Amino acid sequence: MYRYRHDIWLFAHGGGPFVLVNVDSAAGSAPRDAGTWMLVSPKRIFRTIGGGQLEKLAIDKARGLISTGDGRPVYLKVPLGPEIGQCCGGSVVVSLQLLAVTEIDRIAARLNEELACLPHVYVFGAGHVGNALCEALNLLPVQPVLIDTRNEELQTAPPGIETRLVALPESMVRDAAPGSAFVILTHEHSLDFLIAREALARNDVAYVGMIGSKTKLASFGNWIRRDKGKAIDIDRLVCPIGGTKARDKRPEVIAALVAAELVEHLCAANADGGVQASAQLKIVGGDT
Repeated sequence: MYRYRHDIWLFAHGGGPFVLVNVDSAAGSAPRDAGTWMLVSPKRIFRTIGGGQLEKLAIDKARGLISTGDGRPVYLKVPLGPEIGQCCGGSVVVSLQLLAVTEIDRIAARLNEELACLPHVYVFGAGHVGNALCEALNLLPVQPVLIDTRNEELQTAPPGIETRLVALPESMVRDAAPGSAFVILTHEHSLDFLIAREALARNDVAYVGMIGSKTKLASFGNWIRRDKGKAIDIDRLVCPIGGTKARDKRPEVIAALVAAELVEHLCAANADGGVQASAQLKIVGGDT
């Protein structure tokens, strides 16, 4: 979230006026879905409607509006075929509207609304892997939150990452919104188990992953079976995290693999209707 807000601030202070470019509709194969938008200024762009010739056409048209000062909306119906050098095969309708410099605040408010709809990814454990994972997630349309019981460890969090210092990390699971994801990477197996049990007790989350091996997963299963509390479906727990094909234990590699795994689970939960609209990964007009 920090990155998106920072970027729009830099864009706005680069000078206007601005043109709002919006994909009104998309049929067939198209670079981006309806609702995707971008801003164009005389020298900069903010976000993307998919790149390629379609975007170049839109940018050229937008800068033409800026140069003439024409405030009337313009609509482009673009077939994505060989005639524009883009062979997606579908078609899109793109609208362009010249905005006054003062209207950037309205666009920023629209962006903030979209950001508020992004799913939360709670990362438990501010160690090497936790920090690397949050850096990877900060480039994705999610809201990462780094949680630890140790204040000194949270001081090493990547810039712009939301952090929470809590005595009982499992309490964060109870308060999380539906559709959230949980990645458990703490410094203690016993704490990992408590958080995992709390997360698996919910049936409205997109992902529960715990760092470890098959042996750790078996130990967790034995611990759960001795627990007399609520029945837990251990099959929903992802452990090891990040898949099993790449056996690279470098924190940055683990982070990349887990980030990809998270995106798959969040998209699947969205497609299956398993998360609320406020927690969908695919946001209207989203910029991945």
